[in-house]
Amino acid sequence: MTEPKIQQYDDVHGNRWLNRDDYRTLSLSSLGGALEFYDFVIYVFYAKIISEMFFPSDLSPFWAMLNTYGIFAAGYFFRPLGGLVMAHFGDLIGRKRLFALSIFLMAVPTLCIGLMPTFATIGYAAPLLLLLMRIIQGIAIGGEIPAAWTFVSEHVPPKHVGFANGTLTAGLSFGILLGALMSLAIAKMFSEAEIHDWAWRIPFVIGGFLGFITMYLRSYLKETPVFKAMQERKQLYQGLPVKAVLQEHRVAVVLGMLFTWFLTACVVVVLLSMPQLLIGTFGYDRADAFVLQSTGIVMQVVGCVLFGWLADKWGGGKTMIFGSIAVFVCALVYYNALGAWSANAIFIAYASLGLAAGAVGVVPMLMVRMYPAPVRFTGISFSYNVSYAIIGGLTLPVVQWLSRYSDIGAMYYVLFLAALSVACCGLYMQKFER
Repeated sequence: MTEPKIQQYDDVHGNRWLNRDDYRTLSLSSLGGALEFYDFVIYVFYAKIISEMFFPSDLSPFWAMLNTYGIFAAGYFFRPLGGLVMAHFGDLIGRKRLFALSIFLMAVPTLCIGLMPTFATIGYAAPLLLLLMRIIQGIAIGGEIPAAWTFVSEHVPPKHVGFANGTLTAGLSFGILLGALMSLAIAKMFSEAEIHDWAWRIPFVIGGFLGFITMYLRSYLKETPVFKAMQERKQLYQGLPVKAVLQEHRVAVVLGMLFTWFLTACVVVVLLSMPQLLIGTFGYDRADAFVLQSTGIVMQVVGCVLFGWLADKWGGGKTMIFGSIAVFVCALVYYNALGAWSANAIFIAYASLGLAAGAVGVVPMLMVRMYPAPVRFTGISFSYNVSYAIIGGLTLPVVQWLSRYSDIGAMYYVLFLAALSVACCGLYMQKFER
């Protein structure tokens, strides 16, 4: 089957502005994504405690933490499985139906982790069960994010795709913020002994129930007009969408994977793992570290919307170049400020880095533009999830390894990927924005 051009389907919207239905869809999708992403990332906020609870007490702290991050990485390694299976059916039977399944597969394991016995109770079965729960979560998140980007992009007019996806990505970052605020609340309400004993379970139990609330919210969403148009014209892709992606969209696949690599640096390194660096290396109090992290996340939420809006005005390529350079400069300043500057100066430097990291809000727009509608879900899912499985899952172990040679080893990882993103933007603009 010859693939129709993107415009043949996106023209169902006409040249209109965002309307009430668009804002409703965007709000419900963003809120649902935030709650599901909270479930996925809350694990990182309690990585230190999990390393003590689910592994032998005589294991060195370094290896216990590395094993904990390894189990976290397992969620990434299984993302392609969930992503490709859900994307396959999403391109064939519809985008909406996959939302409820992805939420269910996320909520149940999160609740189970909060109720699970530790190594002291069931021995090596504890880390094995923890690994199983993370695998199921990985399958769920592998379908959720590409589905959300595709779903929102096909609901709004083409000239607002950047803003819509920036807002949706801000929702995912808000899920990280929910995790940080929950961790801050736990740190304020309970002593360190109580947190280690039982209070660390509270965020996981709450996350499980939030997931079921999300399932209810998703029931109000409607199928995308673009998918309905393909159904009516009987032009859904016949065969395996992933085969078409690999045969006809290789450049898009490679660029999508590299942009995703940059995204992992801005999310996993700059935001998720920052408290561990501040607490373990620079002696920050746990509550102070989470306050600083929460500030960075708020700034990234703002940055995602801002960069998404700019992408509609300037184009995705130029906006991404500007954002990547901003991340490079701000990371250089912030990491070198740690341990050397005043607390207020470090606060401003990290807030600036968080705002610059909002450039990742442009990534979904770039992916949407690179794939035609009949295989869009599969194309985004393949490049995003395979990259996250290979690179995202190794990010924390690599940063942990770099930390053995430099207290700010994470900085070099971020700088390299920011520079790589600029180079990728040049190719993207040549191939897709001429």
